[in-house]
Order: sequence, then C-alpha cells, then structure tokens
Amino acid sequence: MAVKASVLVASAIATLARAAQPGAASPIAAPMRDLVWGKLNFLHTTDTHGWHGGHLQEAQYSADWGDYISFAEHLQKEADEQGVDLLLVDTGDRVEGNGLYDASNPKGKYYFDIYREQDVDIICTGNHELYHASTADGEHLRTVPNFQEKYIASNLDYIDPKTGLQIPMAQRYRKFQTKNQKLTIVAMGFLFDFTGNANNTVVQPVRETIKEQWFQDAIRENPDVFVVIGHVGVKMPEFKEIFTAIRKQNWFTPILFFGGHVHVRDATAYDSKSFAIASGRYFETIGWMSVDGDLKRTTKDVVAAAAIDVPPSAEVAGLSFHRRYIDNNLLGLYYHTGLDESTFSTDHGRNVSQMIAQARKDLDLDYTFGCAPKDLWMTRAPYPSEDSIYTWLEKEVLPEIAINNDRKDVPRLVIMNTGAIRFDIFKGKFTRDTTYIISPFLSVLHYIPDVPYEVASKVIGLLNNAGRIMEEASVMEEQAPMDPRFMGIPEQFAITEDIIHEKPMPSFTGDSAVEGQKPLSGDGGSRKEPVLVEGYTTRDDIGDDGDDAVHSAINFYVVPNCIQAEVGFSPKEDDEKPEKVDLVFFDFIQPWVMVALKISGGDYTNDDVKSYVDGTFTELMAGWIKENWPLC
Repeated sequence: MAVKASVLVASAIATLARAAQPGAASPIAAPMRDLVWGKLNFLHTTDTHGWHGGHLQEAQYSADWGDYISFAEHLQKEADEQGVDLLLVDTGDRVEGNGLYDASNPKGKYYFDIYREQDVDIICTGNHELYHASTADGEHLRTVPNFQEKYIASNLDYIDPKTGLQIPMAQRYRKFQTKNQKLTIVAMGFLFDFTGNANNTVVQPVRETIKEQWFQDAIRENPDVFVVIGHVGVKMPEFKEIFTAIRKQNWFTPILFFGGHVHVRDATAYDSKSFAIASGRYFETIGWMSVDGDLKRTTKDVVAAAAIDVPPSAEVAGLSFHRRYIDNNLLGLYYHTGLDESTFSTDHGRNVSQMIAQARKDLDLDYTFGCAPKDLWMTRAPYPSEDSIYTWLEKEVLPEIAINNDRKDVPRLVIMNTGAIRFDIFKGKFTRDTTYIISPFLSVLHYIPDVPYEVASKVIGLLNNAGRIMEEASVMEEQAPMDPRFMGIPEQFAITEDIIHEKPMPSFTGDSAVEGQKPLSGDGGSRKEPVLVEGYTTRDDIGDDGDDAVHSAINFYVVPNCIQAEVGFSPKEDDEKPEKVDLVFFDFIQPWVMVALKISGGDYTNDDVKSYVDGTFTELMAGWIKENWPLC
C-alpha cells in the first residue's frame, strides 16, 4: 500500500482545542509526520501506569483515555473503508504510577472500568501487575475477565487462593482471523524473566516456556502472521529467544513484536520478515506499526519453502514495515484523523472522559499540598545539581523525614534507589495526584542499627558500581541473580552513549506553531521555520523519523542506581567520621543491601533489619511538602 501522496490540511484544526480533563494544559502544535498505512496496522500502548487521565501539566501529552478511544474508533473506520485491518495491543504495566489508580481504596477502584472501555485485541501482563498479591488478584479477577480470550499469559501462572492450584493466568496463545482480510494471526503474550512477583503468581523463564508442547504446537500453526506481545524490552534476550524458536520452525512467516518495560520509544528488526516496537511510557505515546505486502502469499511461500528446503537467506514475497510514535496530543490526534475539535470526540470517548473526570473528583486528586518553587528533573538535569530531583531528596527531604525519635541522635546513612522516583516535579501545584505520580510505591524505610561506618560506607559504591560482583554474590548466597539495574530507573535499561546529551538544555520560547499542527512536508505557505517544543527526538535502529511530532531534543543525564544522604553527622574535621551509624534504606532494595553488606565485611541477616519510621515514603514526602512549600 502506497504512502499517502499528500498531507492532511491542518488549517481546519481549531487552535483552542482542549484536552477532556478539566484543568489540563492546552495541546501544543508541532510539525507532523503522517501515519503510513499497510495491509495490517496496529495501535500500541504500554507502561501506561495509571495515566489514563492524560498529563494535566504537559501540553503535548494531555489527551486522555477517552480521546484514545475516539482516535481508535476513527482509525478503525478508516481501516474498514480501505479494506485493511487495525488491531489494538497493550503490553502491561497499566497500574501503579498515578492517583487515578493508586489513590483509591482498594487500589484500582475506578481504573478497571475505565480501562476496559478500550477495545484492545491482544493484551498481556507487566511486572507491576504482580508485585503485590492483591494487585495480581485484581488482574486475574477483573482484567482477565474484562478481556476474556484477548488476554494472553504465555509464561505466567496464578495460584487460586481457594484451591491452591497453579493455573494459567489466562490462555497461553490466541489464534484468530482479522476482520476485513481474514488474515490468520497466532498471538502470544510474555513477561520477561521476572523474579520479584508476589507468591500467588509464578513466572516461568522464557527459555523454559519455549520448550513446552503448547508453544511447539503454536509455532506449527502456519498462520499468516505471528504476533508476539510482551512486557519485554525489544533489545532484551527474551524476545530474541522467542524469535529464534519460531524461526527454526517458520523461516518466512512475518513475526511482529510489541514490547515495553524499559519506558522508551524503540524499534528494531530481527530479520527482513520481522519487526519490533516499544511505545514509551505513561500514556505519552501511542505506538503505530503497519505491515504492507502480500501477507497471504507469504504464507503459501512458507509451505512451499518448507517442502523444498529453501535456505533461510532466500527472499520470498516482499514486505514493508513502518512505525510511528504518536504523541498523546489532541492536535496530533486531530491531524491523523483529519478531524477537529467539533468532530473528533465520539460519544463513547466523551463518556469515558467523563468517567475519568468523576473518578478524579471522587478521589480529590486536585487537593494541593503546596507549590513547587521550580522544576525538578529526574534526567533532564545532571545529578548532583540544584535542578536534580535526586539532589533535592538527598539534601532536603531525606534528612528531615528519615528520623526515628528513639535514635535521632545516632548518625545515619540513608540510601534510596532512584527507581523509587518515577516522574519529574513541575513548578506549580503539588497535588494529591502528584504524590502518586512522583512516588507510586508502598516504599517504607528499614534499618540496621549500629553498623560500623567502614562497613556501611561501602554499600552505596557497591550498589552503584559493582553489578557483576553483586549478581555473583547473590548466587553464592543461594539467591536468584539480582541485577542492580532494577534499583534504578527503567529508562536506563535502553541507554546507549549516542542518546546521552551532556550539553545545556535547549530553550523554549512558548509560541510554537500556534495556528495548528504543521505538516512536515511543504512549508505551509511560509518559509519561516517553526519554533519547536521540547519532546521526544527518537533514534532507533530504523532511523530518526519515527516520532509523529517534530521536537527539539531533551537532555538525558544518567543517574546512579541509588543515592545516599548523610544525616546527623557531627560537624567535625572533613576526614573524621562516626565509628558506627544506622544504615537506613528503602525496603525494596533490602536484598541488594544485604549482599553489599556481606561483601563489605558485615555479618548481617534479614533478622537484623528493623522498621525505621512509620508511614510510606510517599506519605512522608507529602508531609514534608505540606510543611515546607507554601500554597500557590
């Protein structure tokens, strides 16, 4: 199918378009790249983490789940008119990270009904659905029934609390035909080799799963297309293992991979008949993949090739693959559908937006604790620096919240993993919603009393700089290998040197393309270059043209796995340290801390660990803000 010969006219787009949620930032226009349609097309979400109300403080991502529903309905109508197919995919981590999910009691009280309104065709589980037994229960009892045969759990089991039996979380794979072309799809849904799940779930390593009879049967189905979805980074080994196993049986069948987990926009190809995409995080991104070519003929060639033993390098019917990372921006959604503020929202989409607004009101998510005096960045500013959220935590917050009244006179080292923080703080209102956006986890502070300083002081260096040593030591302690990167932020799993910018952040004048979305081709009647808004400037294995909106680059600075605050140290000479300290740390990193202590010469076990202060870190941080940041 040919690429569109011309771009949509943007002038029909209303300039005062608003996101559906009250108080959300007005969308900002940008130069645009078109979607490229094929015979088989996909919309993909991953790692939405409860952000189904959109980004209220970020103009380029302020559309909500109702807007996505309207968008998908319009594109589905376009697919029907063209006689092609459109499928929707989600690859997990739908929970933990936003007040819309986390602020309710029980968690997810509103989320399940909101999310189910989107007609997702293939869906799987992420690790965040499994950290707590209650979350896994919700997934099994609510989300799996909501999507029924569309939910796939290829390497995940659930332990029924009534019977104690270990059963598949959902079906292992799905075989179905597409609506318009009757293409036969075999779809599977995986989770990476996750070991931090609650004890009511079992994650089987991928390398073991691909040996099972159901998998061997599935890859012998001879479909037109294999679709492998997974909460797996597209560069992680699990997808490569699945790809290799399928290719041993099917040399030429197209294999499409949809990944996630590492919170980045990424795409790659494992061979000329495969394609893989990851579609970002936090409902900032809606991924688009299209496949063009004679998919039916490819299937026939597979059978013929198998009969005559054609070598794997041989070419059969040509296929083309395209990807696009769509900003969750109303103006962009208008552009891709050719609609405007008056014609875009469907009745269904509007109703879901209203559901979200009511849920936010019921949860009082706009309650304000204080006013952030400036932006504080996770990775847009270097650590340490005055604009780093981690420097702020280390210097201001941790020293004041990590206080045990019975031991307040004992000096302490307080260690926090950077992965406990999940988003930036923007200047302005810090609300109840913001607390969960910044710190969605039930993290609490543990400690070991009176650790020799010489032992305790070595822990931070080991957590940050001794990955291989830590993994090997954990095995020697008869534990599962522990990758220290899991203590850090997910985005750094996919870091390569060419996307780390050690330069001043670009400035933004704020007056970008105010008359509407600008088509990328042509000059729209003016030679003046538009002012670009900061945003994603993705470079993946396919190239640098994947983003639908053209932005100026945002800096990305690497941060350590953990930070450490020295608290209660007496003002002595610089080289004089206390003999003993309380070693305080977030409960999530306790397994790594115990291994680091062992390497450092400390003879401690989990029995030596005690609770340091009541309350979760999220609650303690909110209390600090209420005390220290006045209302706007």
